Amino acid sequence: MMKSILACVVAVWATTSVAEEMRMAVTTSFDSSGLAEVLLPAIKEDLDLDVQLLVVGTGQALRLGEAGDVDAVLVHSRPAEEAFVAAGHGTHRREIMYNDFVLIGPAADPAGIASAQSAAGALQRIADTAAPFVSRGDDSGTHKAELSVWAAAGLNVEGFDGWYRPVGAGMGQALNTAAAMEAYILSDRASWLNFANKADLALLYSGDPVLFNQYAYLPVDPSKNANVRNDLAMAVETWLTSPRAAALIDEYAINGEKLFVFNATPE
Repeated sequence: MMKSILACVVAVWATTSVAEEMRMAVTTSFDSSGLAEVLLPAIKEDLDLDVQLLVVGTGQALRLGEAGDVDAVLVHSRPAEEAFVAAGHGTHRREIMYNDFVLIGPAADPAGIASAQSAAGALQRIADTAAPFVSRGDDSGTHKAELSVWAAAGLNVEGFDGWYRPVGAGMGQALNTAAAMEAYILSDRASWLNFANKADLALLYSGDPVLFNQYAYLPVDPSKNANVRNDLAMAVETWLTSPRAAALIDEYAINGEKLFVFNATPE
């Protein structure tokens, strides 16, 4: 009798045991793309692991890693990532996938950026016409990329007046602001394709190599604090670089358009 009771208790415990949890800081553009809704259930299915996302800009994601408040980060600003690893906050940097940044604006294109010869030239036209421009303004990877293109055009955003609107917000909220203002904005392609409230906005410029947008995974150094689960971070990295992840990433599309290209290489 006692053995049967014990067996029942063990069976109930086995069916109610909770999956382990891993904390990962990710960019708002990754979250806005909708890809997390594809990858996280697959990770749970394959690893019995719940990945808890902290959705912030790249700068804040790296600061969470520096503090040891997450187990890994998935971001898209290579200089900042390399500095993070060089400072000992991350064990290494692993490239996972890429897409590109695109310039969005009113379909009528009052600044005429669609015919620009470069991304810097497109932003120069926006500045010359003082057309409304919405900036993430949040130290995110997208914001850093935008600032680098302004710099390539020989322009400093600190000198801009009211037509330049930093909103200090994530990609979805920034796109909503641009739609309401009929303004130009730099977005990652995935967030744009998954954005429902396009209003009168259109994708006007893309294709300049400077708009390449690489996403990388950085496990946090476990010496940060005893709560950092490097074992779980490494398990997720192995999964993110697997054929299963490659297929899910490469097949993820909206209206027939791919949002990301898997490019992790074997170690």
